[in-house]
Amino acid sequence: MVISENKSQLRKRFRKERADRFIEDSWIHIISANEIQDAKNVATYLSYEFEPNTNDLNTALISLGKNLYLPRLKENNDIEWVNWDGSQESLRVSGKIREPIGATDESIDFEVIIVPALHVDRRGNRLGQGGGSYDRALARSKGWKIALLHRGEITNEPLPLEPHDQKVNAAATPEIIVRF
Repeated sequence: MVISENKSQLRKRFRKERADRFIEDSWIHIISANEIQDAKNVATYLSYEFEPNTNDLNTALISLGKNLYLPRLKENNDIEWVNWDGSQESLRVSGKIREPIGATDESIDFEVIIVPALHVDRRGNRLGQGGGSYDRALARSKGWKIALLHRGEITNEPLPLEPHDQKVNAAATPEIIVRF
């Protein structure tokens, strides 16, 4: 039962399961969601390792004329957002991830925030990587929040929660969008 395991154990288990069954896939179908179609400002991320691949999704969002923002981790593990035009030259490597170079815009309120997750339960509770960075960012936004997941990563079992954890409005696998 998922609820009986603590978050650290779950993250370890879910990362191993994800690596063991990783299949390269696309989440581009989410651009047909009304929330994304109607959005001007979209926050997203650059995937790494075994995360759902965001390359084609980000390219499609830019080609649709969306203002695309990527996260950059601050020293306090909070996120600041930088507008990104899709150029690889405007990125730098920071540990395992690539981050945007440039000025931040704190005044942006996103209509859509696309976030990574290891698992999401049927109530929209998201289990992330454990730093709390996205929870802080999600708490500051009224935008539609959608997590990208591989097949089998939406669970019927409740995930353990802490007071700072933020729900998502939807989760997407390569085939479907599930709204909560």
